[in-house]
Amino acid sequence: MARQTFASVWDAVEEDPADAANMRARSAVMIALRERIEHWRGGPAKAAKRVGLTQRRLDDLMRGRLDKFTLDELMNLAQAAGLGVRVEIDAAA
Repeated sequence: MARQTFASVWDAVEEDPADAANMRARSAVMIALRERIEHWRGGPAKAAKRVGLTQRRLDDLMRGRLDKFTLDELMNLAQAAGLGVRVEIDAAA
């Protein structure tokens, strides 16, 4: 059996390169959001209000439930959390 190497776990689990790219972007934004929100004071209710989510949706975010959020939603949440997001484009390998 040949051993395969992937640049990202998403490249290994997603058959479509576009889906893998979307998952990479979503996970990167979600991780940044979680790290930012973990440092806020005031508890989950205040954090949820600050980014415009219900506490249940904030819980989904903090638990890393990628399937619950689109890239657009995560980008909007990043903005609400005071994060800047940069997109890098390069030629496909």
